[in-house]
Amino acid sequence: PFFYNAAELFVYPSFYEGFGLPPIEALACGTPTITSNISSLPEVVDGAAILINPQDTLALATAMHRVLTEPQLAQELRKKGPKRASEFSWTKTAGQTIKVYQDVLR
Repeated sequence: PFFYNAAELFVYPSFYEGFGLPPIEALACGTPTITSNISSLPEVVDGAAILINPQDTLALATAMHRVLTEPQLAQELRKKGPKRASEFSWTKTAGQTIKVYQDVLR
């Protein structure tokens, strides 16, 4: 978490992502996050990050500029990140998995 905590923002313009653990790690640290609007990432970050088209370099640059120059935006993202990341704990995942197994066995 040292690098996430030291960063002004985290940028993850992935073209394909199965889940998106790095954005969750950044969100958990309260680091304002910019990530792709494709694959699973919009669902993973669910409003706690800025979404951009990874092929649109101008949109990426604009999003980065906004986070670095708009303190209210950066603060809003810092607040939303840890809350969203808390939805992805191993304990919660294990509990949901057990519930699925129990439902199947009924």
